[in-house]
Amino acid sequence: MTDAPRITAASWLMIAVLGLTWGGTFMVTEVALEGMPPFWLAASRIGFAAVLTTSVWAWRGFPAFSDPATGADWAMTLLIGTLSSAIPFSLIAWGQQYVTSGFAGVSMAATALIILPLAHFLVPEERLSLRKVIGFFIGFAGVVVLIGSQAFDSTGTSLETPGRIACLGAATCYALGSILMRRLPRIDPIGLAALLLIAGAITTIPVAVIVEGMPPMPSVRIWMVLAFLGLVPTAAANFLRVVVVRSAGPVFMSLVNYQVPVWSVVLGALILGEPLPSSLLLAMGLILAGVGLSQYGALKRLFNR
Repeated sequence: MTDAPRITAASWLMIAVLGLTWGGTFMVTEVALEGMPPFWLAASRIGFAAVLTTSVWAWRGFPAFSDPATGADWAMTLLIGTLSSAIPFSLIAWGQQYVTSGFAGVSMAATALIILPLAHFLVPEERLSLRKVIGFFIGFAGVVVLIGSQAFDSTGTSLETPGRIACLGAATCYALGSILMRRLPRIDPIGLAALLLIAGAITTIPVAVIVEGMPPMPSVRIWMVLAFLGLVPTAAANFLRVVVVRSAGPVFMSLVNYQVPVWSVVLGALILGEPLPSSLLLAMGLILAGVGLSQYGALKRLFNR
């Protein structure tokens, strides 16, 4: 049985860091794709992160479940690892070949909306309320405004519909992974992060071999980019994600999905000199309003201390 969600100032800081980290990942991923095909890119970053996180876990003596774990607990951990990285990474890598980047961005933001009904039925502490639902839809509207009309443009390819289904399937996997992670018994967060990444690596590496054959030998520059992707947005961010989901709950964690496109746009302007869309301020206003409304109780407790 898990404890009730505890949303603290540290929880808010962690989702802000995650939003910034994952928002900046798109730029780095574009560089990595210059020397590594998409499925091997996913496998490489997960594999590197799995080795790194498992090394830290080993250094700490491999602590895992606080109570003796059942076979069902270990099976659930394997399933969560597959749902949290292997399946969605592969679905996005395949789906983005046939859909617009705008649709892919909206699909990831939809994770927050998918989590709402799942959490209501599967996590007793995360019941739906009208305020939460309205807040999350306002935040989602902010993401759509930010991305603009391209969010629902058609690419005209014959596999566009399967591609869209793949992107929405990835969002559903992220939602299910977060819900199931919350339902696990007490477990060491570094151990859980390592187990999830190991499960992801076990799944993604064979898929990459089957789909793309053996990987090309990357240049030193690409090796450095892959190391960064494995260390920061995969290993470190996965650990933070585990901590947030386990402490503050999957619904709170889903707020990251509204931040990622904002940070992607802002960092693209600051680092790459890309133009800022005129809708940015309106979109940010809607997103902040949605977050504030959906998390009104947590914000009130935070500022009334």
